[in-house]
Amino acid sequence: MANRVALVTGGSRGIGRVICVELAKKGYDIVTCYSRGAEAAEETMSLCREYGVEAVALCADVSRQNDVTVLFSEIKERFGGVDVLVNNAGITKDNLILRMSEEDFDDVISINLKGAFLCSKEAAKQMLRKKSGRIINISSVVGIGGNAGQANYASSKAGMIGLAKSLAKELGGKGITVNVVAPGFIQTDMTAELSEDMKKYWEQQIPRKRAGSPEDVANAVCFLAASESDYITGQVLAVDGGMSM
Repeated sequence: MANRVALVTGGSRGIGRVICVELAKKGYDIVTCYSRGAEAAEETMSLCREYGVEAVALCADVSRQNDVTVLFSEIKERFGGVDVLVNNAGITKDNLILRMSEEDFDDVISINLKGAFLCSKEAAKQMLRKKSGRIINISSVVGIGGNAGQANYASSKAGMIGLAKSLAKELGGKGITVNVVAPGFIQTDMTAELSEDMKKYWEQQIPRKRAGSPEDVANAVCFLAASESDYITGQVLAVDGGMSM
């Protein structure tokens, strides 16, 4: 039997890269897309191929309809369609609202939320033909509780939750589940730039008293992609050590 196919947007680095690799370990053929950083995306695919699966990186800006249409056409031509979509691509442009430009707000919404909408729409077309599929949005605890200086990012991540719940109701009867993973304080390149005092402060706010790892997030994604989660849809799984309770 052919492997199931997973598209992970923004899989060049960080959490996206680890999600790609963990899905590859489970036997999924992997596609990722990137708008910049072709070399990093190819590094991710090389890591995936070590597990004997096909893995390909394609250039696409998820905020542009034409790019997304071409992306899914290429996936259909090469693999026959997508089985799992992980909407992971995202950017931040943090600032207090009085200093945040309209452009910075629009850019974050466009990549994070509009990108998830466009990819979900194209994925749904292919999944409906198969009468099965998994769509998993990578949101954030910020989308649940908000955060000062991140009005654009929190809005985009909250929107991804609303998008998932709406699609879960639209597509559930067609064999397609739609869920959300909401990471908390995760060890990434972004959090590595924080001072040690700041890291310790945030870790003390977490009931588990430690930052999460990208693998913690990827494990949740793999569960929601698997057949064992077939009766779970429209849910938000916070991978945050209890941070958002």
